[in-house]
Amino acid sequence: MAHKTDTMKNINKLIFLITISIIISCGQTDPNKQIDEGKVEGETYTSKEIGWTMQIPKNWSIISKDKMDKSTERGMEAVKEVGGEFDYSGLKHLVSFQKNQFNIFQSTSEPFELEYEGEWEDNNAGLKELLYATYANQGIKIDTSSSNTKIDELNFEVFHITIYGTNGDIILYQDMYGRYINGFDFGVNINYNNEKDKETMMNVWRNSKFKKQQ
Repeated sequence: MAHKTDTMKNINKLIFLITISIIISCGQTDPNKQIDEGKVEGETYTSKEIGWTMQIPKNWSIISKDKMDKSTERGMEAVKEVGGEFDYSGLKHLVSFQKNQFNIFQSTSEPFELEYEGEWEDNNAGLKELLYATYANQGIKIDTSSSNTKIDELNFEVFHITIYGTNGDIILYQDMYGRYINGFDFGVNINYNNEKDKETMMNVWRNSKFKKQQ
């Protein structure tokens, strides 16, 4: 394993573990009550801490904060089974929305104080392996790969996961984007099971805008 500790700082990837069980939360009158940081105005979400602005697709539903909190708790229980222990009290749910239970966009941030150069990358590498082990412990077959991409000229590490059903058919794809930004571990997760909904989420994500880094 590239990096292993009893307590890792950034846990964004791990909270996405049990996303399949999230259901649509309809009828939310105020989407700003469903996020921990940032603001939704019309179909635009802005995070002041991250310096990030993104459009929300029309006719997609904002996921309620209580459902995101429950998803986090389920993910942490699964991680504990393979020996992971985390303090996620600083975790913030940013904007999250979905078409249905399989096609979901999620974003989070968590304070991350760098103690040495390359620490975020070390933690990220270790978390990928812990995530793989957690899926395996749940009896879920997956394939994984890693890549890098740029969003508005910022480089993001991407962890790609393909999830298989018991009959061997692909049931879900997960693309997890992460980077260190403005003192935070910032993560975006895109779950999808078809190309049309994937492209809808990718269009708004690719067109995100970030304030110039100091």
